[in-house]
Amino acid sequence: MNLNKVMIIGNLTRDPEVKSTPAGASVTSFSVATNFVWTDANGQKQEKAEYHNVVAWRKLADIIGQYLRKGSKVYIEGRLQTRDWTGQDGVKKYKTEIIAENMIMLDRPGQTSRATQTPSTDIPVIQEEAAPATPKKETETDSDEIKLEDIPF
Repeated sequence: MNLNKVMIIGNLTRDPEVKSTPAGASVTSFSVATNFVWTDANGQKQEKAEYHNVVAWRKLADIIGQYLRKGSKVYIEGRLQTRDWTGQDGVKKYKTEIIAENMIMLDRPGQTSRATQTPSTDIPVIQEEAAPATPKKETETDSDEIKLEDIPF
């Protein structure tokens, strides 16, 4: 049995960057900072920040690009993926990223600078579908799909 699961809660360190693939799929990249706090042997409180690169695809990418900004508090659930490539200097390079599958916005309205939000008592949960084995036809519907107009803020 294998398991590749990541869950983090942190704050965005930069605004999400939304792009499209040549095939038209949305992809968003951003970074989330998490803090680790401990007490050292001398009783002193220590803190270390970790920075995580995150990538989201399709609808989840669009939603993240629309609603999250630098400083937003967010829960991200996904899997780790490492890419490798050869740089212009001929050296092999690696980058490990979290591929987001679920996202929960943890900020309450008024906590961020987004002036277009309206109060809501629900915290929306956004879940990305796994890529279908075959492309869907435009006439097919997906009852689990989240539409932007269904988001309560």
